[in-house]
Amino acid sequence: MVKRSDTIGARIRYWRMRRGGMTQAVLAGLAGVTQSYVSQVESGRKTIDRRSTLVALAAALQVTVADLLGQGTESGDPAREGAAECVPTIWSALIEIEDGERRLSTYTAERLADEIARADQLRNACNYPALARILPVLLLEAAALGGTALAQVAYLASTCLRHLGYRHLALSAARVSVSAAEGVEDRAWIGASRFVYAQSLPIESARLAARSADRSLEELQGDAADVRVRQMLGQLHLMAALASTVDARPDVARDHLAEAAREAASLGDPADGGGFNGCCFGPTNVGLWKMSIAAEQGESGKVIELSRAIRPQVLKASNRQLSYWLDIGRALADGGRRDVEALAAFVQAERAAPIPFAINPLARDAVVTLAQRAQRRAIPDELRLLAGRIGINLAE
Repeated sequence: MVKRSDTIGARIRYWRMRRGGMTQAVLAGLAGVTQSYVSQVESGRKTIDRRSTLVALAAALQVTVADLLGQGTESGDPAREGAAECVPTIWSALIEIEDGERRLSTYTAERLADEIARADQLRNACNYPALARILPVLLLEAAALGGTALAQVAYLASTCLRHLGYRHLALSAARVSVSAAEGVEDRAWIGASRFVYAQSLPIESARLAARSADRSLEELQGDAADVRVRQMLGQLHLMAALASTVDARPDVARDHLAEAAREAASLGDPADGGGFNGCCFGPTNVGLWKMSIAAEQGESGKVIELSRAIRPQVLKASNRQLSYWLDIGRALADGGRRDVEALAAFVQAERAAPIPFAINPLARDAVVTLAQRAQRRAIPDELRLLAGRIGINLAE
């Protein structure tokens, strides 16, 4: 069971004390926040809602954002631990592929296509532990064929590894995907692989992620007659918008959002709820990214306002439902006056995608913060049940 001491705030305090007993006031000054804010975060009374704040605190403490999130190292969660057992063999497969080694295939083309389809279903259901278990063999089988098959499986591997907190390996998988797509000049998959590459970059590398998306947009614009490419152009605009927001360039983010909205309006939501590679590009997904960008800008009221016009259930990817309810919950929890509504939103988020909710450091911290604020009252049964399902021991 994860204790309250295993929170982002507790890790900030740990690293602050490791830095020669740095005071909260000094850390606040270096990170550009207030001492009161640092105190509330460390005590669990407040969550960190902005990636840019995490970047600033990590830089001030001379650690990585991953260190503050406990990603790739934190134990105690069954879903993460089950997946972690597969990571060494996934890593080994990626090294083998990057080194140019190719084994003889043991799959027929039909079986490989079926296995890729099954892996994609696991991705859409956000069942990352189950996906991690089949990736080592599937990566090597896809590498034997190469081309688009390898681009797709490496994309799935990158997505899986990133959500499990292994960004360095997610980046390796993304590079494999890019190389495979470029090798067969599949423009839509080049767009998809470049998108997952930008997503895999560390949060600290927001400007690099935006530049990478910009280069891909420029390179692929000439192929916009292909609807699949247009969907990926839209996704790349969204990626560049979020990265530019984290990088404190709101004007650039606004331009990218406008371009994404224009593409989405002309394409509409995908008829099957997923579209090319399950990217879900269309007006609904643009609205969800707008919510996330508003959250990054600290505009909780705007997040809630935007949510009223969005129906995430038209998209088949569970992580899109998770994003919707998690952003709403964190916006409602801001300030502590609507915690009951925030709890209801978090319950919806956990129901939509139990595994990623349970292993998301920001989601876990939000639940602990609600409990911390409810400490003077009896903790609601629903909050206690939600905490238990994601491995948080509120008794600590």
